[in-house]
Amino acid sequence: MKKKKMKKVLKIGKFEKLIYTFAFVLMLASPFAVVFLQATFSKVNIEVEQIKREIKTQEKKNESLSMKINELASLDKIIEVAHEQGLSYNNDNIKSVE
Repeated sequence: MKKKKMKKVLKIGKFEKLIYTFAFVLMLASPFAVVFLQATFSKVNIEVEQIKREIKTQEKKNESLSMKINELASLDKIIEVAHEQGLSYNNDNIKSVE
């Protein structure tokens, strides 16, 4: 009698099936996740650039207003406004506090 070689059949357990299923789903979902994350990253970059532009615009406005304040606070402008209001500038009446 000849012995027949028996092939061993390996049974896949529930845990192994779960791991294989998870790996398969992960392989299918990863390209979509990459595209989604890149789109989100691009959107955030666009928003950051818009905010940077707004900040630059506001800084320019602030600088302009600061220059205007300095101009209006100058001694010449104060004397001019005083004369327009009928007042006179008398340096002898000014007292310095230190």
